[in-house]
Amino acid sequence: MARRQAAGSRRHRLIRQVLGLARYAILLFFVVIFILPFVWSVFWALKTEEEISQDPFAPPIPPHWDNLPRAWTQGRYSRYIPNTLIYAFSITTGVCLIAGLAGYGLARIRFPGRQLIFNFFLVGLMVPFFALMIPLYTMLRDLHLLGTRWGLIIPGIGLAVPFGTFLMRSFFLALPEELSDAAKIDGCNEWGVFGRVMLPLAGPGLTTLAVFEFMWTWNMFIEPLMFVQRDELRPVGLAIYFFQGRYTIDRGMVAAGVLLTIAPVIIMYLLLQRKFIEGVTAGALK
Repeated sequence: MARRQAAGSRRHRLIRQVLGLARYAILLFFVVIFILPFVWSVFWALKTEEEISQDPFAPPIPPHWDNLPRAWTQGRYSRYIPNTLIYAFSITTGVCLIAGLAGYGLARIRFPGRQLIFNFFLVGLMVPFFALMIPLYTMLRDLHLLGTRWGLIIPGIGLAVPFGTFLMRSFFLALPEELSDAAKIDGCNEWGVFGRVMLPLAGPGLTTLAVFEFMWTWNMFIEPLMFVQRDELRPVGLAIYFFQGRYTIDRGMVAAGVLLTIAPVIIMYLLLQRKFIEGVTAGALK
């Protein structure tokens, strides 16, 4: 009997080990799939066009650094990156401010029609941007905002507020009600409860929202293509256009441009990754 139990225990341990190895093998497979395009872009950015044509998968030995300064100059990154920083910080700040207030109000303040207003925000999540392109273009044209920075900032904030409100409302709902009651007993009004108690506790959610909005704004392509016709105001998402000729594409410069485009987003994520992971994990647990 003891031998059977020992054999069964060994069998169960062996099965768990096999399942664990299979799980890690699957995760490693998907990691390679996601990382491979980035590694490929790095290889191409450090190779000449002739080397890319001869062997596109080979590592750059020796590396050629000419594509990066050429991409910075020809792709007009020196102009587009400051524009994109203005758009990204303006839209991210506006969305976090409005969504934080709206999420707190819909989660903590009881008033008639609260659920109806929240349902309107949910409708905003369901409507795709392509259904709003023409109405937005017409409105911005009539307001004389086409070709200006506000013509991209205002729609960017408006389109992102429904998701931000939905995210922040979930965080405020999960906070204990006793904290706000204690703050009100100590003399805080609603603004004091929001600014001094609830908002610091919802910091991981606010950081998660900021990272998402910064990333989405940085990668905008259709919106600036439609709403910002002036070249000196365009963001970095349109810079790749300048690497495409009439009949050919300089693949090395395109790869270098891709690296210049994604570098700020990666840096921001690395700086805020702890708060971002806390926010995503807290949202998943709630």
